[in-house]
Amino acid sequence: MIRLGAERLDRIVAVGAHCDDIAIGAGGTLLALCRARPGLRIDVLVLSGGGSEREQEEQAALTAFCPGAELHLTVDKLPDGRLPVHWDEAKAAVEELRARTEPDLVLAPRTDDAHQDHRGLARLVPTAFRDHLVLGYEIVKWDGDLGRMAAYQPLSPETAEEKVRLLQEHYPSQRHRPWYDREAFLGLARIRGIECHARYAEAFAVTKLTLDLGE
Repeated sequence: MIRLGAERLDRIVAVGAHCDDIAIGAGGTLLALCRARPGLRIDVLVLSGGGSEREQEEQAALTAFCPGAELHLTVDKLPDGRLPVHWDEAKAAVEELRARTEPDLVLAPRTDDAHQDHRGLARLVPTAFRDHLVLGYEIVKWDGDLGRMAAYQPLSPETAEEKVRLLQEHYPSQRHRPWYDREAFLGLARIRGIECHARYAEAFAVTKLTLDLGE
């Protein structure tokens, strides 16, 4: 197994189509990163939920998921489930984000996610962040679109448990969903952990990766 770690990791961009996407897909990774690198700058863009209780949930949740970080959150107001017909607005939001940051890592949805909003955003990200490492996070759902992943972030049992606790605590609007529970989140993390010889892990898709292993 090859293990690559970033020597320099000062700025991160995280994007989501909906409030809670980033926390579900990469919440454990954010916890691990922020604890290892106090003062990390994290720029977050969420395309829908602005001006609603969902935005308030997202602000509280990401503050908890990014302890000690310099967090900058933007929540836009695109309608949920309608990104394909709001393509220009979504593209403008991603490009505006790109104009104000030069990240070392981008966390985004997977390009083969079955949800049209997730998939659309994932396809926009490389058009703006062309020379950046983009890790595509996964979100469990009824579509059954989980697949083989390329990159893993191992999580300690304590971090995996904290991720689940924070998801339950900060997104009360989602608790009624049949897939939004402890078993689903920990179960997927356990499977991904098995795949990378860890107890728990988050897994990511990688569309393109440039290596610098020496001349």
